[in-house]
Amino acid sequence: FRTYDVCEVHPGPNLNMIVGPNGTGKSSIICAICLGLAGKPSFIGRADKVGLFVKQGCLKGVVEIELSKTPDNIIITREIQVTNNTSAWFINRKPVTLKTVEEQIAALNIQVDNLCQFLPQDRVGEFAKLSKIELLEATEKSIGPPEMYQFHCELKNSREKERELEVNTNIMEIEGSRCREMGIIKSIMMELEGDTYLKTNSLEKMRQRIERYKQDVDRYHERKRHLDLIEMLERKRPWVEYENIRQQYEEVKQSRDQAKEEVKNLKEMQSPVTKKIQEAEECIKSLDMKIRDKAAEIKKVSQKCKQKQDALDMKDKQVEKIHQALRMKKDEEMDRRKKILNTHKMIEDWKNELNTMAVCENLKPQTDAINSELKKLEEERANIDNDISDIIAEKMNREREKRKTIDRLGQLNNIMNMKEEHLKVTFQDTHTALMWLRKNKDKFKKRVCEPMMLEINMKDNKYAKYIENHISANDMRAFVFESQEDMELFLVEMRDHRKLRVNAVCAPARSCAESLPSRPIEELHRYGFFSYLRELFDAPYPVMSYLCSHYRVHDIPVGTEKTRNMMERV
Repeated sequence: FRTYDVCEVHPGPNLNMIVGPNGTGKSSIICAICLGLAGKPSFIGRADKVGLFVKQGCLKGVVEIELSKTPDNIIITREIQVTNNTSAWFINRKPVTLKTVEEQIAALNIQVDNLCQFLPQDRVGEFAKLSKIELLEATEKSIGPPEMYQFHCELKNSREKERELEVNTNIMEIEGSRCREMGIIKSIMMELEGDTYLKTNSLEKMRQRIERYKQDVDRYHERKRHLDLIEMLERKRPWVEYENIRQQYEEVKQSRDQAKEEVKNLKEMQSPVTKKIQEAEECIKSLDMKIRDKAAEIKKVSQKCKQKQDALDMKDKQVEKIHQALRMKKDEEMDRRKKILNTHKMIEDWKNELNTMAVCENLKPQTDAINSELKKLEEERANIDNDISDIIAEKMNREREKRKTIDRLGQLNNIMNMKEEHLKVTFQDTHTALMWLRKNKDKFKKRVCEPMMLEINMKDNKYAKYIENHISANDMRAFVFESQEDMELFLVEMRDHRKLRVNAVCAPARSCAESLPSRPIEELHRYGFFSYLRELFDAPYPVMSYLCSHYRVHDIPVGTEKTRNMMERV
């Protein structure tokens, strides 16, 4: 059938959805349900012959549907033949006619031709064009008992008959009033004919009486015309009101369309500006991310630079000591060379003396001792030369490290300036307060820390998102005080005197910076947690104490993807 060789679908008791990409056979299942429930191909809107729904290359297609029914379910089977475009019907594997299948389906109130009960995707436009009356009738057929729609039709017919009876009644009332008027006139004429032979003075009275009756009749007819006119106008009133409201609606609709057109034009005009604004916002976001990364890197580098500077100072002291040792060695070398020179002169003198003197065996021990001492001096000189070479090489390495550290400190200063510049652009008041604090630290009794965003130093930038998500933005730009009195003095100066909007917090009197977590991190390794939040960054003592007290960073574990997968268990 269609795209399937074999397919079996088991719907559930509640909402059933068939989800998949285009061309995977979702509509084929819907078509099978429609045709299997005695639906015509025209209901689906895709083909006019049932044989076209059989898969290409096959001679027969079969659709089998099991319907829930008390006491036993029924199984409807439809075999579609491609050659003669016919169908064979079976109920519970027994051959039946199409009419029998339709009766069984109607008994279960299944209506595949009702768009409120079965809506193929190719007939959505047709459904949208249904009027309110048609939608009501289709809904009654879909969800109500069979007699509901019959009662509705009978109700409409009864209303039509009632309107006809009202019209006939009005006509009969008008005819009856006319007949009564003619009867009155005839009775008057008969009285006049009967009294012709009466006295002549009664004739005048009768004429006057007729005149009065004529006036009454005229007034009656005039009143009747007015009543008919009133009734007609009363009936026309809703239409007039409807027409007025319709005109108002059309005017409002036109004004709405004009407003929509104006809004559309304005949006088109603003689209370049909006696009630029979006690009600028994205650029700002990316710059903020870079600034945060650079700030964290600055903190990390500054910490390393401080360590390098301390190491450099130690190396400078060592170099100075080495210089002193070198000078002493040089002095010793000079003395040694003088001694060697003097020794060489003594040797020359002795050689000259030996040449002039006869061979004497008693001088040989003395010569050997001098040669031995000379050899020791040569070895000592070689060792000193090696020490000097090592010291010079170490000095050159120290000089290179010193230059690198100085260059790194210069870069760090530039990054710190960028970070402060970002603070100046983003939080102008906080930056102004920071400049004032650096110039007036002597006014405070205890230590005052700069905004936390400048003091917190991430050990690894990839964990910065945990700090940003856990600590509020207001506290990230807040100054941290160790003394409540200092904080009040600062806030009075900033908020009352300088009218600056700044945040300040006070570290707890009892330090919490070294608080222990509720359980060792080793117990949480099995859930994917690898560290507590406090271990991911460095901060001054008051800042760390405040964060441990208010945000419990010492007791907030940080997990991995393993933790996310085990969320329910955690």
